[in-house]
Amino acid sequence: MIKVSDTAKKKVIELMTDDGFNPETDYVRVGVKSGGCSGLSYDLKFDNSQGEDDKIFEDNGVKIIVDKKSFLYLVGTTLEYSGGLNGTGFVFKNPNASRTCGCGESFSL
Repeated sequence: MIKVSDTAKKKVIELMTDDGFNPETDYVRVGVKSGGCSGLSYDLKFDNSQGEDDKIFEDNGVKIIVDKKSFLYLVGTTLEYSGGLNGTGFVFKNPNASRTCGCGESFSL
């Protein structure tokens, strides 16, 4: 399962609405892909359809969809949103990551 903080929920709803998605019915697709300075990087986008191997969760009123392969890397992750001086954006708190880069957008196991 992937959790969503209150600040991330507010930003997700705002951005989905701005992009023409419906937060009540559409999804936040979270994935992992090769790349980044630590080997793997997070991928986050909005989606209104699901694939055959997708897993669907809902936390804090946000529907999240994850492909089967990425799910193994993301179990227990919390999606947060930071608007601080060090940069603005979504932050993944992943308990499975053994190493993360300084920007927080990539990790390794």
